[in-house]
Amino acid sequence: MTEYIIICLVAMIGSCLTLFSGFGLGTLLVPVFALFFPIDLSIALTAIVHFLNNVFKLILFGRHADKAIIIRFGFPSILAAFIGAYLLTFIGGLEPIFQYELFGKMISIMPIKVTIAIVLLFFALFEIIPKLSQLQFDKKYLPLGGFLSGFFGGLSGNQGALRSAFLIRTKLSKETFIATGVVIACLIDVSRLVIYSGQILKVGDGLNKSLIIAATLAAFVGAYFGSKLFEKVTIITIQKIVAFMLIIFSCLLGFGII
Repeated sequence: MTEYIIICLVAMIGSCLTLFSGFGLGTLLVPVFALFFPIDLSIALTAIVHFLNNVFKLILFGRHADKAIIIRFGFPSILAAFIGAYLLTFIGGLEPIFQYELFGKMISIMPIKVTIAIVLLFFALFEIIPKLSQLQFDKKYLPLGGFLSGFFGGLSGNQGALRSAFLIRTKLSKETFIATGVVIACLIDVSRLVIYSGQILKVGDGLNKSLIIAATLAAFVGAYFGSKLFEKVTIITIQKIVAFMLIIFSCLLGFGII
């Protein structure tokens, strides 16, 4: 019962908060699932909840999605994610830059995660420094942004943060920003689940279906209440939320905690 309470609570709160940022639910859920399940199974369980929650958000906001951006940004992102994931198999053996112990656990600071952390901090500065906050990315750079987002996401597994960091600067309305990000996230989740399906099928009857259902419903509740708050926020507020999440996320990533 403890795992139900903790996982569902994190799923609900995380889904509500990350509705605006466009990333972070998986980052919150994986370590919580890992408290009760092996890490490989935790990642697969998180992917299922993440996908179903994105489908629910798609129902709530999908009509606002920009099809042109989905094509020009999303498709290069998905392609590049596979390239990045493939490249990871070659550079995964790189030695950590530094290692330290935290709460009895050995933490490794990896080169690729430090690189991603620096990129995310760079994007966060666009929301913090007044002169930079006025800058926008022309839509002609969408394919490049999608490719970079997917490539680094494939390398590190943190594509959502890079996607939001780029899309938030492209003059989108708050509805289009969230809806377009959700559609792209669903496409990426499908590709991830294809890869994870082998691991999920191996678990078979050992898969805790009731916990997945409970966590998914909790995430639905969080997304629903987030959608109600959404009506009261502005695009400026969403930009600040994204910047805050990017800073926190990049710090945790850079120090090897996630």
